[in-house]
Amino acid sequence: MRTIILIAAIALLATAPARAQALVDPNKVAPEYREAAEKRRAEQIRQRECALKADLDKVLLRDRTDFLNHCLAALAAKQ
Repeated sequence: MRTIILIAAIALLATAPARAQALVDPNKVAPEYREAAEKRRAEQIRQRECALKADLDKVLLRDRTDFLNHCLAALAAKQ
């Protein structure tokens, strides 16, 4: 039993922590892909804003996707 716990502990310590997707930096991509990178960065910023709103409004996980979709649609309608 101790060996199983020891192996599980080693496995947990050996795994890398999960990180969120980093924002795209348009200056670090090839010039022909810069416009697409700028669009992707703007979309990532909109998604983060909506996720922050969901966190502040304490939206339940089961309702989060619907909330984010409505938030993103509202932001798109403003533009």
